[in-house]
Amino acid sequence: MDGKRVRAGLEALADNLGIEVRHENLDPDMSFSHGGLCLIKNRPVIIIDKAASEKVKIKTLIQALRRFDLGRIYIKPALRDILEAPDQEQLH
Repeated sequence: MDGKRVRAGLEALADNLGIEVRHENLDPDMSFSHGGLCLIKNRPVIIIDKAASEKVKIKTLIQALRRFDLGRIYIKPALRDILEAPDQEQLH
């Protein structure tokens, strides 16, 4: 799967789990990361830096989604392989 399709699949998975995904302009002088999972009004939100590379956006989504129980829901096998891989080397 190419990067854009992987990211689209991960964002669709987040949506199915009820997790909002926001693409924001994060100020590099004020931020220590390119985004991640947070709670806003007790609801999970994944914030992704618009300026980040496709690879970093995917890594941010993977790290956030791994914090949820994904074992009981259907995920396309190629996407599940990416989520369960020990690292994201396959994204090069």
